[in-house]
Amino acid sequence: MADGEKILNVAVVSAERALWSGQAKSLVAKTPEGDIGILPGHEPVLALLVESPLRIEEPDGTKLIVAVHGGFFSVSDDDVNVITEVAELAEDIDLERAQAALARAQAAASDDVEEQSAIRRAETRIQSASIAKGVSVH
Repeated sequence: MADGEKILNVAVVSAERALWSGQAKSLVAKTPEGDIGILPGHEPVLALLVESPLRIEEPDGTKLIVAVHGGFFSVSDDDVNVITEVAELAEDIDLERAQAALARAQAAASDDVEEQSAIRRAETRIQSASIAKGVSVH
């Protein structure tokens, strides 16, 4: 990155722990209204997050994927704070376990809110891990 280029200072925190913090060139999050991309100099924002992969591009071009399960994020003066109910780094997700969890949740499929939440959580974990590992999801 060239001297003088602006960067974002990003912190991702779940109810359980501080998951990741560092500098980034960009961040893409999913809100109820759709995807939102954040670059340095972005106007202040406070938005809800939906279950989805959070994409962070570090200054060296490394892509970091985080499975986000609800929460919100704020942007102010190139500081981005992501506060989630549950989050995990895609690289820490065991894809086979996530697929097995999805199969179990789908087998128990009902209109129960907890069962539907388990399905969405498993789908988000699979999507996040697949993006991180470069695997096609279908």
